[in-house]
Amino acid sequence: MRKLMILLVCILCHWQLQAQGYELTFQLKQYTGGQLALAHYMGKSFYMADSAQINAQGIAVMKNKEPLQGGIYIVLLPGRQRYFEMLLDNKDQHFSISVDTSDLINKTVFKTSKENEIFQSYNRFLQKEVAAPDKQINALLAKKTAADSATAKSMQADLGKKLQQFRNGVVAKYPQSLLTSIFRAMKEPEVPATPPGEDSTFGYRYYKAHYWDSVNLSDGRLVRTDIIEKKLNRYFTQLVALDPDSINMEADKLIAKTRADKEMFKFVVWWLTYTYETSKYMGMDAVFVHLVEKYYVSGEAYWLKDEQLNKIISRAYSMAPNLIGQQAPPLEVKDTSLKPVSLYTTKGKYTILVFWDPTCGHCKIEVPKIDSAYNASWKSKGVALIGFKTEGTKGEWQDFIKEHHLNGWTHAWDPDGQSNYRRLYDVYSTPVVYLLDEKKKILAKRLGVEQLNDFMEKMDTKSGTVRK
Repeated sequence: MRKLMILLVCILCHWQLQAQGYELTFQLKQYTGGQLALAHYMGKSFYMADSAQINAQGIAVMKNKEPLQGGIYIVLLPGRQRYFEMLLDNKDQHFSISVDTSDLINKTVFKTSKENEIFQSYNRFLQKEVAAPDKQINALLAKKTAADSATAKSMQADLGKKLQQFRNGVVAKYPQSLLTSIFRAMKEPEVPATPPGEDSTFGYRYYKAHYWDSVNLSDGRLVRTDIIEKKLNRYFTQLVALDPDSINMEADKLIAKTRADKEMFKFVVWWLTYTYETSKYMGMDAVFVHLVEKYYVSGEAYWLKDEQLNKIISRAYSMAPNLIGQQAPPLEVKDTSLKPVSLYTTKGKYTILVFWDPTCGHCKIEVPKIDSAYNASWKSKGVALIGFKTEGTKGEWQDFIKEHHLNGWTHAWDPDGQSNYRRLYDVYSTPVVYLLDEKKKILAKRLGVEQLNDFMEKMDTKSGTVRK
């Protein structure tokens, strides 16, 4: 009995060792050399995961003691011009693939990988049942006639039902598969008819409230597909108000749903952070600061090394003092004659604060344009204009002022280096422009001349000011 137990333990240990890591064996019929590459999705981008040389018998083996993260993977053939996709579950990572490049969809065979057998059946369905009708639909739409558009719309509806029926069949038969998780995430909320007493926003509110219902935010395998990024992008650009407070609230609610899976949590936090740090819309830096303060300063960004983490936190701290809606940081500096200049004693219905450098090529274009706009209309609106020298010598600065007749400005600089303006106003390039109200609250920043004009026009209209 003891010998039997030892044998069973040995068999179990051997099986566990085999189950660890991954081993993918490729048999390629048309190749006797070259490199095979394996990459995975990460949002809309691809990242290399492994590669292997193809031997004279057309065999390439990729293996490692550490398993790969589950998701959709791309197998790139030599030359990297052709490829096919496959699925990797977190557990099923020991199988072989027979690849016939004469027909990658119909002649590629996965052995001992049920996940990919299901995936191949779906790809064959798409090729056989969807590709041709989709081509016909596009041809009809290109004609741009009412009759053809109606026919195309009817065909699209029929094709959509057929496609959903196939996906529903997979979901019902293989509830735990990666493909099922993908299909569920792709499914759109079905908005019911508007109930009596509801207003015209019912459809939008219902769709938004149920947008994430079928997405398993505890399934980290979905991170290595393009689905989660598409869902995030649509949600935060089309369904959430373009307002920092609204975005912060929705971001926190969504992140809370990802905490059961480290990979999903990491991706969603990263995507939101990157998206709002680099947003083209003014004021979205408030979202970046919120995310950093809540998830990075607290130590939850486990994937970052100390140096990377410190850079992100430092970036957020440089933005935090100058967010829109906050009071502008004090500036106690000097003018060209070394007399004291104070931001808060400068009077004006609006104050435009320009950080510029007389040696900067972009400043040489923008500063004269700002001066022209000031003389043409801003001065009559009660605008105070402060120009702050960041670089260049005092002589270069004064020469530029004289040459371009910048006479209506208050010209300031910090010869003693006491103001800490770079951190307080996040000045890392020039020119940087801030628009402040009468009490020096930040209304707008990093705008061009035309945008400043439009912004002040809207502010005047909102406040009921009538232009003469």
